[in-house]
Amino acid sequence: MADNYSAIDINGHFPVMLNEVIDLLQPKSEAVYIDATFGGGGYSKAILSAANCNVWGIDRDPDAIRRGQKIVDDYPTLRLLQGNFAQLETLAHENNIQSLDGIVLDLGVSSFQLDEAERGFSFRFDGPLDMRMSKSGKTAADLVNQLSETELADILWYYGEERFSRRIARAIIQDRLEKPFETTQQLANLIKRVVPSKKNEINPATRSFQALRIAVNDELTQIRQVLTSALSLLKPDGKLIVVSFHSLEDRIVKEIMNQATGNIAGPSRHHPQSLHQKSELIKFEALTHKPLRPSKHEALLNPRSRSAKLRAIKRLAGQKTRSIS
Repeated sequence: MADNYSAIDINGHFPVMLNEVIDLLQPKSEAVYIDATFGGGGYSKAILSAANCNVWGIDRDPDAIRRGQKIVDDYPTLRLLQGNFAQLETLAHENNIQSLDGIVLDLGVSSFQLDEAERGFSFRFDGPLDMRMSKSGKTAADLVNQLSETELADILWYYGEERFSRRIARAIIQDRLEKPFETTQQLANLIKRVVPSKKNEINPATRSFQALRIAVNDELTQIRQVLTSALSLLKPDGKLIVVSFHSLEDRIVKEIMNQATGNIAGPSRHHPQSLHQKSELIKFEALTHKPLRPSKHEALLNPRSRSAKLRAIKRLAGQKTRSIS
């Protein structure tokens, strides 16, 4: 596979594993695709450049939709929808999208969001402790300032796999008695103070910030919802391609794709509903038996891609698409 990654740069945004995504998707003329995590528009633009096709870009972030209008000017068959990808099925129904030739999901946080201090996603910049992808609902500051010690520790442990979760939660409760948490640096400094770290290790705030972001945006629940909807919307030979960035995401992707391909045990054949359920299962085949990883060249150019894993699945020909009406 030719590596032309360095040639792709969408307004400073590097779409992760773009070459692999396009090689697997193989865009076709007149086909219909959904880029369910539009972000900087890198995947959408590459798909539209590869074939005379139609692409729907979905993003919950109004800033992403606004930026994407420049790409629409160049590619009139790109249509943008602001919305949560967890409502993929509803969005498809509302826009008369009956079935799809392919769906692409990049589950990482957009580089634009990470690099904007005012969005509060990164401890690299001092900004409001926000982390909301849709710019609505409770912020990370709301969680840090309102949740109990146990609730905070659970979030940090389950979503960030932070082994010092209880120590961090206890310190947060103590510090917020004197002053509520308002900024990213305020929280990052607390974590640095209470969590031991060694030289050349990841920043001690990394796992906690990941955990709060997942909690604020209810990411894991929504990933399950979008994957289930995506499988139901694919037409025969339609493909679902997912790029994940941490173990919690990848675990869900792997589980759902394994269920769809029959790679894990189904209901007992002795169960009275088992034969009926088996006959209604949608059949898929795995396009990646093990997750693909970024090339060394890409990881060097874009360090954010290093943790990426790509999994892909295809609906087998002859399997009916479930109606969404």
